[in-house]
Amino acid sequence: MRFTKMNGAGNDFILINNMVEGLDHSVFPALARTLCHRRLSIGADGLMVVERPGAGGDYRMLFYNADGSAGEMCGNGARCICRYGFEHGLAGEAQTVETPSGIVTGRRIDRTNYRIRLTDPSVVRLHCPVEAQGRTWECAYVELGVPGLPHAAVAYPGLAERSMEDLRELGKALRWHSAFPKGANVNFYDITGPDRLVELTYERGVEDFTFACGTGTGATVTALTLLGKVSGEDVAVSVPGGLLRVTVERTGEAVKDLCLTGPTNTVCEGEVLDEAVAALLH
Repeated sequence: MRFTKMNGAGNDFILINNMVEGLDHSVFPALARTLCHRRLSIGADGLMVVERPGAGGDYRMLFYNADGSAGEMCGNGARCICRYGFEHGLAGEAQTVETPSGIVTGRRIDRTNYRIRLTDPSVVRLHCPVEAQGRTWECAYVELGVPGLPHAAVAYPGLAERSMEDLRELGKALRWHSAFPKGANVNFYDITGPDRLVELTYERGVEDFTFACGTGTGATVTALTLLGKVSGEDVAVSVPGGLLRVTVERTGEAVKDLCLTGPTNTVCEGEVLDEAVAALLH
């Protein structure tokens, strides 16, 4: 089985082209758990699978978190898969990707940078305060696409000077908070200047912080734009893995277009020799 490893601003993925491999969908959860383990296999935040399109797109993207759970969509993954699609002849510089939560369109900016239009917000609650660790946290809740990918945007002043261990415990508490029936990706943010913020995301399915979360960045900037805290025009978001840029176009209080731009990196390509994977496939 061939694979490609990529990352988008440090959010890393293993990609399998199932139009070539022809694997049964039933193996993907176990395959994700096995391949994404950082000690025992290749290691990644998630597994992406390229499938044949079914609704007029160039191809279909399936996404599985490192714990094997199916994800609705992944923003950094979508940018990476758009690069893969272009470089492997599946689509041109502009492409249409089918995902479980809706259509994502992508465009090549240059060799490494890609811009995608994320799925539209389907749920927006701008004022959703939550209690954890003995205090109330300012929070907004946004779901992208249908079914919605859930994100909590949590204000955390002084985020750059945070204690990672304390923040990890808070992220875990909020990720499972009863206010979020589907669970939530928890995006801590701190506005550091006009249209600039820092962000750190505790991701469900990974159950830890990742270097970047594209949909989380888009959801956070959507909430802050609607709250009037950023302009929504080319907002720069600093994440541990680099810099992402988000533009939110709106009609009144409704979001019309939500676009994410950032870097991609092809790390390696090769053949999976993991004997645990071989046991899964036979």
